[in-house]
Amino acid sequence: MTPQSNIAAVVIGRNEGARLVACLASLQGQVGRVVYVDSGSDDNSVAAAEAAGAQVVELDTSRPFTAARARNAGYQALIGSFNPPELIQFLDGDCVLEPGWIASAQSAFGGHTDLGIVTGWRAEMHPEASVYNALCDFEWHRPAGDIDGCGGDMMVRRTAFDAAGGFDPTIIAAEDEEFCTRVRKAGWRVHRLPVQMTRHDAAMLRFSQWWQRAVRTGHGFAQVGALHPEYFARERMRVWVYGAALPVLAILSLVTTIWLLIAVLALYALSYVRTRQGLLVQGLDPARATHQAVFLTLSKFPNLLGMLTYYWRRVRASDMRIIEYK
Repeated sequence: MTPQSNIAAVVIGRNEGARLVACLASLQGQVGRVVYVDSGSDDNSVAAAEAAGAQVVELDTSRPFTAARARNAGYQALIGSFNPPELIQFLDGDCVLEPGWIASAQSAFGGHTDLGIVTGWRAEMHPEASVYNALCDFEWHRPAGDIDGCGGDMMVRRTAFDAAGGFDPTIIAAEDEEFCTRVRKAGWRVHRLPVQMTRHDAAMLRFSQWWQRAVRTGHGFAQVGALHPEYFARERMRVWVYGAALPVLAILSLVTTIWLLIAVLALYALSYVRTRQGLLVQGLDPARATHQAVFLTLSKFPNLLGMLTYYWRRVRASDMRIIEYK
């Protein structure tokens, strides 16, 4: 059986331009069929996907776009066809698939009937372009083995997808990890291979992009946490402590005692030092560890904004609309 015979790919995107062209090209010869789902692009994404031979699904613009909704639409297009694939490779339109990944992932599924999702290592294409891209590159470096969740680049067994009920289309961030959580709760394993899977193009060159992405991350912490309280529990606690509680104490110190302000600043300094030390232990050089620690410490503030945005939307019963950073 060839890799193409029972594997298809679902690619999602919105205004990815040349990144989408590279993404679709990387799938040539690795899968038997490609579905591209477009979320309201106003560039040439749809035409480029059609030219690459992909089946194109354009989402209805009257409903809020989410990556989860797009992936579900791509999946439905596949299983509604004759002879639907057993394995589906999901891929974001700003990524390219590494040669040989499909064969490695397919091999991992063989003989492991309890394996629902297989993922691999993602790397940033241009980590040297900005400190923000470098932050992403480090973020992708996660241990191999059985895991709780992963990003949107994943190969999924069709029966596991069905058992979990697909992606939750209302979740705007960390929808992939929420999906993995339900897959695990349905009795399947999620596994990361120690193999290069994709290269990602974050294209983050400005502080404002990094800030907006961190806001989106905070929204994901809160929204996924509302569905699965055990997930992102530590992340949410850190945001409440360093993004909310300590700033409030710092303000109170202005009308109480300067020692309270000193204690708050000492706690931030301790957090930074511990974060930097942990990054050094993980193998980062001192300069990169310094940059990473600064931004990881600072990220609690935009994370808090994202969490509060989710809670405000939930109270008002508002649509959960995507938060874009590029």
